[in-house]
Amino acid sequence: MTRRTHVALAAAITAALTLSLGACSSTKGSGDNGSGDGKGITTAGDGIIGGTPVKGGTLHILSNQDISQLDPARNWTEPEMDFGIRLLYRTLTTFKAAPGKDGLQIVGDLATDTGQSSDGDKTWTFHLKDGVKYEDGTPIVSQDIKYNVERSFDPDLSGGPDYAKKYLVAPADYKGPLKGSELGNDSIETPDAKTIVFHLKRPVAEFGYTVTLPTFAPVPKAHEGGTTYGNHVFSSGPYKVETYDRGKQLTLVRNTNWDPATDTVRKAYPDKIVMDQSGSPEGIADRMIANQGDDQSAIMYADLSSAKVADVITNADVKARLVSENENCTAMVTMDTQKAPFDNVNARLAVEYAIDKEAYQSAVGGPALADFATTYLPPALTGGTSVDHFKIPAAGDPDKAKQYLAQAGLANGFATEITVSNGQKAQAEAVQAALKKVGINVTINAVDASVATSTIGDKSKQTGLSLNGWCPDYPSGATFLPMLFDSRIISDTGNNGNSSRFKDPAVDAEMDRIGTLTDADQANQAWNALDAKIMDEAPAVPVTWQKKPLLVGSNVAGAFGSPIWSAEIDYATIGLKSVK
Repeated sequence: MTRRTHVALAAAITAALTLSLGACSSTKGSGDNGSGDGKGITTAGDGIIGGTPVKGGTLHILSNQDISQLDPARNWTEPEMDFGIRLLYRTLTTFKAAPGKDGLQIVGDLATDTGQSSDGDKTWTFHLKDGVKYEDGTPIVSQDIKYNVERSFDPDLSGGPDYAKKYLVAPADYKGPLKGSELGNDSIETPDAKTIVFHLKRPVAEFGYTVTLPTFAPVPKAHEGGTTYGNHVFSSGPYKVETYDRGKQLTLVRNTNWDPATDTVRKAYPDKIVMDQSGSPEGIADRMIANQGDDQSAIMYADLSSAKVADVITNADVKARLVSENENCTAMVTMDTQKAPFDNVNARLAVEYAIDKEAYQSAVGGPALADFATTYLPPALTGGTSVDHFKIPAAGDPDKAKQYLAQAGLANGFATEITVSNGQKAQAEAVQAALKKVGINVTINAVDASVATSTIGDKSKQTGLSLNGWCPDYPSGATFLPMLFDSRIISDTGNNGNSSRFKDPAVDAEMDRIGTLTDADQANQAWNALDAKIMDEAPAVPVTWQKKPLLVGSNVAGAFGSPIWSAEIDYATIGLKSVK
């Protein structure tokens, strides 16, 4: 593949997402489904709050939860991926730190460029920059990146991006280096300390984007910590872990061996970053609204509590400190298709028609912060405009739902449970109330946010319903539908992708076919058609496309919602206006 083709692919991907950024914020359709009214709030000014930061000071991060996983082989959720990649470890390539379309461009991070392909995009070669080092000053070498990629195959290190498993030539029974073996040269070559070569099962034209993920960060074998490595990762980024009292406080300080001359993206403005993990959503919102003391130099880690949205958007001074951009993610009510009654498509369609998306939207902050989702693929991946697949009224269609229940032999309804994180109770109650109207009685199982993903991903613990969602790892359908509905990635535990446990061999085959397409436009059309096919089988109900509401303190600068990190604040360039 020529460099010109790489550029064309990047342009096609960028165009798709750039269209959606404008469409999602203000120009949703006004049909019967009520998807958007143009009133969604966005970050003030040019999308960056506070101007350019100064060097120094302490940035405070207020959170109501522990970080579930910082091990780069296991980190695949936001905002943890943003936090880890921007602060603690570097990847072969990374996205620029900028709002809007500029933030969709990739550059070499540890690598000198975005990769060289050969063999029809089945072989990819990367060369490491000079002078890249770990926190102790030892050099980062290609073998360390290979080692972390191998770790991602280990079933005990589950939960992380599985692109290496999907793309690399590797033995079907390979279980990672901790089980005593390495991948051979037919999978990954490291001919010298600064060169790494990946051999893929099939052409992957966008592999330069794939290696932005934390799987492609370095882990030195000498610092392997197994399942506890995430408690104290060995830094290749601008900061290192000073202390970590899980569930209470995480403190990062400068990695003095990180050389900014080797890093065009991360600015590392603060001297120290302190994450307080002991707050409550409402308490954090109150502190950020009050904007006193150290909280003036603080940012939110998780979304603004929906109960506090009105307090923010009706106060001009506070609203001016609100970062609010489109996540380009789809929130879903997911059904376990391997358990009765959700192994019956008519039972699933009953839920599809019964859900009241207006009530769900209200539970997440109302139309200012969420549009109704009507397909799995977000508008970012459907050409910039939303597609309404079923044309169900936003408040649901209980009569149609009851018809599907009757067809499933469940005319009298049934009982089930829904698993949610403890911050999603309002959304769960909206689902509960809607399904009760058609005779489906739902019990809410609320668990701590730090274990919600692992609970839903455990076959023995998973309930009939769950609330979750998906965001593209980069703007391509290849990072969306296969992660949600490919049956070959299902596992009994650590099942972080296909949580509906949906199995359709025809869908799997079509994903494989689309994966061979090197024309971006053809691939996009094929992903959209496949989205419609899966919607008809209803393994999950798309409910909202949301904005990410995050307050920052009045002394914070350089804050913006990244178009890549699900509209999370980009940690690469954030800092303080002044050091006190």
